[in-house]
Amino acid sequence: MKNILDVISQTPLFGGLPADQLQAIRAIAVTRRFDKGERIFSEGQPGSGFYVVMSGRIKIFKVSAEGKEQILHIFGPGEPFGEVPVFSGKPFPANAEAIAPSQLLFFPKQAFIALTSATPSLALNMLAVLSLRLRQFTVQIENLSLKEVPGRLASYLIYLAAEQAAADTVALTISKGQLASLLGTIPETLSRMMAKMAGMGLIEVEGRTIRLLDRDALENLARTGKLMGIDG
Repeated sequence: MKNILDVISQTPLFGGLPADQLQAIRAIAVTRRFDKGERIFSEGQPGSGFYVVMSGRIKIFKVSAEGKEQILHIFGPGEPFGEVPVFSGKPFPANAEAIAPSQLLFFPKQAFIALTSATPSLALNMLAVLSLRLRQFTVQIENLSLKEVPGRLASYLIYLAAEQAAADTVALTISKGQLASLLGTIPETLSRMMAKMAGMGLIEVEGRTIRLLDRDALENLARTGKLMGIDG
């Protein structure tokens, strides 16, 4: 397990801060552990602070009145989540749950606000993270509303390749059921789309490993949202 100060210094939220400020952030951090399937916070709960993932994976999701789950984000090591309520003063807008045994750093709201008030560079870093989060939501809304399932899947595979610095092979870090929820569909439809895309020579699927066979076609599919011969 990484040293807590190492995790903090490698988190984009705290990037570029001098050692004394990193030590001050470390001083207010609280370590929390969650088992797979354990709820971290629920929608509507007061935002008493935010988290940074040390290890494991966390899903952020909402549940419709009919009980359908829509995953909004999957966060892994080094990524912050739950930070918006710290500054908005509003409750958590979604639910958070561990999808693997996870160790998190918790930063209490009042202590963190006091730090940002005394550290302008930290406030600027937080602004950058919140701006990135807004951009991620904008892209997700575009994908879910304007693209069919194959276009959403192609977009995710290209994103995953960039995240994993992979040329043509990516590894799914979540289950296919969770991926289906993230893409706004159901597992059966996702499996059917993967089979069709494999049949067209775009991808090759082996368990959680996916080879990107035709990168140009995938990028076109991600951009346009549709491909002849595939319906979402």
